[in-house]
Amino acid sequence: MWILHNADLYAPEPRGIKHLLVAGSSIVWIGDDPPALDSSLGVKEFDLEGRRILPGLIDGHVHLSGGGGEAGYQSRVPAVALSRLTLGGVTSVVGVLGTDDVTRAPAELVATARGLIEQGLSAWCHTGGYHIPPVTITGTVRGDIIHIDRVIGVGEIAVSDHRSSQPTQDELLRIGAEAHVGGLMTGKAGVVHVHMGDGPRGTEPILRAIEGSEIPARVWNPTHVNRRRALFDDAMALAERGCTIDITAFPVEEGEDAWAADEALVRYLDAGLPADRVTVSSDGGGCLPAFDSEGRVTHFEVGSPGALAQTLLALLDRGQPLDRVLPAFTSNPALLLRLPRKGRIAAGADADLVTLDPKGRIVDVMANGTWYVQGGNPVIRGPFEGTA
Repeated sequence: MWILHNADLYAPEPRGIKHLLVAGSSIVWIGDDPPALDSSLGVKEFDLEGRRILPGLIDGHVHLSGGGGEAGYQSRVPAVALSRLTLGGVTSVVGVLGTDDVTRAPAELVATARGLIEQGLSAWCHTGGYHIPPVTITGTVRGDIIHIDRVIGVGEIAVSDHRSSQPTQDELLRIGAEAHVGGLMTGKAGVVHVHMGDGPRGTEPILRAIEGSEIPARVWNPTHVNRRRALFDDAMALAERGCTIDITAFPVEEGEDAWAADEALVRYLDAGLPADRVTVSSDGGGCLPAFDSEGRVTHFEVGSPGALAQTLLALLDRGQPLDRVLPAFTSNPALLLRLPRKGRIAAGADADLVTLDPKGRIVDVMANGTWYVQGGNPVIRGPFEGTA
């Protein structure tokens, strides 16, 4: 048990200075005055001295088992290490497959998610990858969502991209129906996480799916929507139709036809669109390739889970109120992914907590009631992080 004293609480809405009681993996009490507890309980105390405390960040798009592969076998990215997540304030994560859904498979992704759970984090994944028909474990998207505890949706299915399967509308609708019904039967998210490429069709495949079927718009969850500025404008129109759009925190060079994640989020919020229909994810562990006119990789970088914390810091540096931007990293993904104990600080919620220094840098990270980062340093690492 822990008592956290004098926390400037963002739940994500601002609550002022509070005291929190954590027991096991849960937050069990929040109050204005410290509770009177018997000393025999052995409660540990931690005075935050007025530092801001917020829910653990939820990263809805991480290549947990490793991404890449577009530049040959040597470009396959290794699995993401535990401390790379926790140092970035990420306490809940959703794993995806990308271009390589042949040498990497959903079973490996599920096993990786379960490994993170054994290490104390919260982890889920999507079945399938870029291509159609989606690679699955049970033989169908619906079967994977229904029968496999960690699977909450399908994706990232690629559209408007030269690496995609060039899916027809009927193929997309069939996948959307499978995901939607699987979600209905289990109470899971049941979303189609859609990789948006930089092709000229943009969001047209999703718009046609919304207009051409009875599948709710919330099922379609486009990601990488800030990779082109015109694509972002179209994605904001999808949010008006009921989709939750996902901004990727990838590096953007000056003059590039893209929006950095902090700029994209501010533009979205300034447009007056539904504040709960936008999220930010890292693409951590994924390959971020650049291609020439013939579709060959010219160079690539690797996505970092720390990009969420960097984006949040950039937003604070530009004067954005924390309570305005924080939901995109916490409560919004929890709402989309139907994770009721995540994304908020409240009695009964999971004890996933992040503290910030006065500049907005991450200082401490607690996941499910256990400290993983203290004073900016990892106190728990993954089992193979120390190996050569």
